[in-house]
Amino acid sequence: MKNQPGVVKHDPLALPSALDNLPAFLEGKRPAVFLDYDGCLSPIVKDPAKAILSAGMRNTLQQLAKVCSVAIVSGRDRADVARLVQLDNLYFAGSHGFDISGPDNMHTEPGGAKAALPALDAAAEELNQQLNSIQGALVERKRYAIAVHYRNVQDSEVEELKRITAAVLGAHPALKEGLGKKIIELKPNLDWHKGKAVFWLMEELNLNKPDIVPLYIGDDITDEDAFASLQGRGVGILVGEHDDKTAAEYRLENVEEVETFLQKLTQHLTL
Repeated sequence: MKNQPGVVKHDPLALPSALDNLPAFLEGKRPAVFLDYDGCLSPIVKDPAKAILSAGMRNTLQQLAKVCSVAIVSGRDRADVARLVQLDNLYFAGSHGFDISGPDNMHTEPGGAKAALPALDAAAEELNQQLNSIQGALVERKRYAIAVHYRNVQDSEVEELKRITAAVLGAHPALKEGLGKKIIELKPNLDWHKGKAVFWLMEELNLNKPDIVPLYIGDDITDEDAFASLQGRGVGILVGEHDDKTAAEYRLENVEEVETFLQKLTQHLTL
């Protein structure tokens, strides 16, 4: 994420607890809740396919969605995260918001990513061929992104993986790099990110009102675009920490605290 003018960055460990400050930061307004999936609703695991949503978290999301709008904004494919969550009263923005669905048969692909599909197809094939010899490397093709996972790669081979990935990326100007936790992503080279997806949903769902405050909960570097976009308009909540400073204004320790926070939020809205 590029530094944005006027965005204030904080030390993640110095952020106040979101649990301790609810409902103060709502300021009497009703929330619209946006959440990342991995690391927020389900713990980070070595195999992305095993990031299963607990029954308790699913019930918590279902109850919250009865009293306010709830959207999952993920780097995963929209269909993948919808399959993991298994709730039909939520909105799903997959591939960092390039693919969005929701209740009442909503399905749209804002951001113009279709033009990048040929480049993604070619880059995925090249990466699979060239990274085949690096044990533990995983090339995950999504509809509008390619995730190169190196969480299970030996430290001595990480630099070679990064070199190969950078070379493939450089050969495809229609794509750009995105970074995550132990992930390098190849994404459409377009001015679109999670923050823009949040604002698109706010507009589409008629949530751009003075009495509604957007809350964004995320744990990854890719969530910083949403935190930065919401400064002065909503509330950013970082889960855990990462190596950089953050544009979030509050913090939750882990997935368990996220669940507790969402339960308290639901209770507050039903009083």
